[in-house]
Amino acid sequence: MNQTDFNRRQVMALLGAASAAGLAGPVRAQDAALKLWAPGIARVGAEDWSDMEAQAGISINAIAKSARADESIQKMVVGDGNALYDAMTDNGGGMEDALASQGAIAELDVSRIPNWSNMLTVYKEGETSGDTVRHDGKVYAVPYISNADSLAFNYDVIGEELTSWEALFDSQFRGRAAMQNDFGPTLTNTAIYLKQSGKGSIDNPSDMTEDEVRQVAEFLIDLKKKGHFRTFWDGVQNGTDLLSSEEVLVSSTWEVVQILAARTNGQDIRYGTMKEGHQAWNNILMLTRGGKERGMEDAFYSLANVYLSPWFGARTLAGLGFTPQMEGVNEYIDAHPEEFGEDVKALLADRLARKEARRSNPGNAWQNVFPTNIRAYQDWWARVQAA
Repeated sequence: MNQTDFNRRQVMALLGAASAAGLAGPVRAQDAALKLWAPGIARVGAEDWSDMEAQAGISINAIAKSARADESIQKMVVGDGNALYDAMTDNGGGMEDALASQGAIAELDVSRIPNWSNMLTVYKEGETSGDTVRHDGKVYAVPYISNADSLAFNYDVIGEELTSWEALFDSQFRGRAAMQNDFGPTLTNTAIYLKQSGKGSIDNPSDMTEDEVRQVAEFLIDLKKKGHFRTFWDGVQNGTDLLSSEEVLVSSTWEVVQILAARTNGQDIRYGTMKEGHQAWNNILMLTRGGKERGMEDAFYSLANVYLSPWFGARTLAGLGFTPQMEGVNEYIDAHPEEFGEDVKALLADRLARKEARRSNPGNAWQNVFPTNIRAYQDWWARVQAA
């Protein structure tokens, strides 16, 4: 992945008129609990964090995190985030560069994470996902989930496998199609389709020029004006309801939405492997500068080790359908038949196989929440919304 090079001017531009207040709060004595700023998808097991705490051997004070990358960077770079949080997760590709370049997160000592050696080989330096945990060649993050955004479709109604983004834009689904209300995945996946189908002149769907953004947006605006899209969905519940109610038959979405929609009414709602490619992404765990200053490194590394354990990998795969970040998951499932029956094992094996097919697609584009021409993305997305 080619990430944007960050400097202070670029970060401040992303934050708009945010005031450059003090960058760090006062150093405080070590607290008993690791203050973790993260969403619920970073947790498996019990509905609270008790199972994660038991595995890590630490106490966790989890604070719910918003989904907006710009808000997170503002909080950590010009706000009081380092005074409040010992560890945090990101909101998509590029945050490790933005935060590390501003000294908001700490470089990691991977020798303190025993399971680091179990991590998928794609995270080795120079490999396809290597840059997503590094800044200037130094490790600043631990991956805990990943996936490739694709197309969910109602197989019960459609009656066939869908393997191309062409279906999402096909007139047969006019009024029964949906896309995510977020310029990142929606513009990127549409750009992948236009590039691979030859319907658009696009070089890098992860980091488009202003003219390329215009092409993608005008394609969506034309379809929207024709009434093609039922809606642009917001949030897991909204996306789930649209699919499970059959208001929508095809939707670009996260796999967790497809899984929850299929569970709702027992429908055969599938998650396709698109021949053109997908937006690939991961989420990472980072140690804040404040957490290091407060002496919370041991607790952080204990939690990081859990995130790279097959115990976590098997559960995030079975629960929300995210891709495990370590080797040994199938072996773990085989060794715990009391937790994973034969039907579940078959489901998870199929899920992993589909993930591998999506992940290995050469047409994939990495998520990039900070494209070079972000203003063009924002401006043209406003036009799509207003159309």
